[in-house]
Amino acid sequence: MKFFLDSAKLDEIEYAIKKWKIDGITTNPRHLMNAGMTVEDFAKEVKKLVDGTSISVSLEVNPHLDDPNEIVKEALSIAEVSENFAIKIPATESGFEALAELSSKGVKVNVTLIFNLVQALQAARLGAFYISPFVGWREERGETNIDFLKQIVQAIKGYGYKSQIIVAAVRSAKHFVEAATAGADIVTAGFEVYKRAFDNPYTRLGLQIFSEAWDNIYGR
Repeated sequence: MKFFLDSAKLDEIEYAIKKWKIDGITTNPRHLMNAGMTVEDFAKEVKKLVDGTSISVSLEVNPHLDDPNEIVKEALSIAEVSENFAIKIPATESGFEALAELSSKGVKVNVTLIFNLVQALQAARLGAFYISPFVGWREERGETNIDFLKQIVQAIKGYGYKSQIIVAAVRSAKHFVEAATAGADIVTAGFEVYKRAFDNPYTRLGLQIFSEAWDNIYGR
């Protein structure tokens, strides 16, 4: 499984690349707002961090766009900045129409805001490079995710589609478990989510016990 960072903050991205060897980055308009950046500014800056690497960066088109031609036009403009870029397009009828044209042009497309199997299958059929089902939003509204993710993974892999599945809107280590158990390709999560997931009180307890034993051995 690959780990992607869901952020537009350059300091978090630099840290995750250096310290965690992160495999990719995903962004959205809310992340850009929180980072105080435009898509254009972020694209320019993040390009410096990923050039010459295999790190994928997903950037989203204007969410107001509903004309497939306009979506394609903006997607192409973003994609030409770096070969590391994938373009996030929503799982809507207009988005799918744009996806078909973009995939035929060799543009890597990340179909985002997927909440059912039909959306995932349509994205895969039309050549999506990434498919992003959201789990946190579903769970916050009382829905379970493990069967949802398993259905998507089994269908996409079972039919032989090449799309990679990114489990998105990840809020906790539990969501990592669900993604891995379902067999998803990638998890994307925020900086603090990774920090919490990497930490465990039992690990710290074990270190305390072993440190005390070490000190007893060496008389410290």
